Amino acid sequence: MGEKGDRQFKLLPKIINGGIAGIIGVSCVFPLDLVKTRLQNQQIGPNGERQYRSMLDCFRKTYRAEGYFGMYRGSAVNIVLITPEKAIKLAANDFFRHHLSTPGGGLPLGREMAAGGLAGLCQIIITTPMELLKIQLQDAGRVVSKQGGTVVPRQTALGITVELLRTKGVLGLYKGVGATAFRDVSFSIVYFPLFAHLNALGPRKKDGSGEAVFWCSLLAGIGAGATSAFVVNPFDVVKTRLQLLKRAEGEVAYKGITDAFISLLKNEGPTVFFRGAACRMIVIAPLFGIAQMVYFLGVAEKLMGMNRS
Repeated sequence: MGEKGDRQFKLLPKIINGGIAGIIGVSCVFPLDLVKTRLQNQQIGPNGERQYRSMLDCFRKTYRAEGYFGMYRGSAVNIVLITPEKAIKLAANDFFRHHLSTPGGGLPLGREMAAGGLAGLCQIIITTPMELLKIQLQDAGRVVSKQGGTVVPRQTALGITVELLRTKGVLGLYKGVGATAFRDVSFSIVYFPLFAHLNALGPRKKDGSGEAVFWCSLLAGIGAGATSAFVVNPFDVVKTRLQLLKRAEGEVAYKGITDAFISLLKNEGPTVFFRGAACRMIVIAPLFGIAQMVYFLGVAEKLMGMNRS
């Protein structure tokens, strides 16, 4: 009883670590995430015309039209909700790895993937509304620019939330939840086992804990994050398209995941599923590298005067 209670108590610093890691990571990489969203949402014209030619072109045009603070459009909702999202993801993975481990303490690859997938499934209760609100704010400038306007509407996450709740109820905040689940579950199935194996390759701390040194966790998080982001990018493209509430004139709307996949493949070719992939890898790699480093450094335990479990 004592050991079990101690483990449950130690869950609190894991949640705090996840939150701290999420805030730091998002603050560092948000402008690139905005560029990723706009690249994924742009639809190719009938003559092959593009609003943005590349990641750098999108960054330049966005900065020129909307300034420095425009690059952080939608960051407030992300910073507020990334704390519970990252906390759930990282703490849930630890929880499921612990309960799925074999009597001898080992964790076969299949169970590692199951633990990661279950952690990804747990987070969608936060991720779906967070991504939905963020995408509306991030993409507003692209829609206005494509329609020939120059003034981006002053939307707020609270305003969008109130409108969705008024017109569609709570389910309005969960538009695209299926695609979000596909992305987050598949990402976690790849990410967590890969991170664990990469992290196990590096040198250990000299305190006898058996844990990896901090830079090893950082590099493992970067490598696993970039790889996982690339693998699941098709799901992210579909999710981004499905969650867009306001489109420029002439842009296609989709009925669901299957319709989006078929329509994208037919109208824009297979390469559309990896649009924004490089940008997303650049976003996810440092985001998860920072997250894992903070998490494994045990910042919360130090602040709370607790020993690492």
